[in-house]
Amino acid sequence: MVKKKIIELIIEEYPGPEELSKEEQLLLNEAIKASKHAYAPYSHFSVGAALMLDTGEIITGNNRENASFPAGACAEHTAVAYAGSQYPGSVITSIAICARKGKDFTDIPVSPCGICRQVLSEEEDRSGKKIKIILYGKSGIYIINGIENLLPLRFSSSVICP
Repeated sequence: MVKKKIIELIIEEYPGPEELSKEEQLLLNEAIKASKHAYAPYSHFSVGAALMLDTGEIITGNNRENASFPAGACAEHTAVAYAGSQYPGSVITSIAICARKGKDFTDIPVSPCGICRQVLSEEEDRSGKKIKIILYGKSGIYIINGIENLLPLRFSSSVICP
């Protein structure tokens, strides 16, 4: 007999940045600044990411396009890679992400691509801690506690190394 399984995702939605904590607002502002320095001459889709480490350090990243698609780098992946190389052993506690098409931010929050979701999943596995994900859009802000709310049925170390 076939069973159906319902997977529930929990996302908190806020109308604007003023509803966020001071730390969340700071992180979001850093992501917004980072998006201004993205290199997106082909898509004109500029993404900024800012992550908070358990040390209080904020690391930013932005997307870096390349004419040889898909050789570019996503903002989230750039920030996570930098944090891992410059602050080994630190734990990512939260990440804020925003995107602009041209000069204007997207109406709805943009979430990480599949590869970046897996990168965040790996970081959660490595640290044993959930990452708070803050997604900005002009129409509102989503806060997601833990990658399982963006990547259900995720492929993780527990699958290959039970």
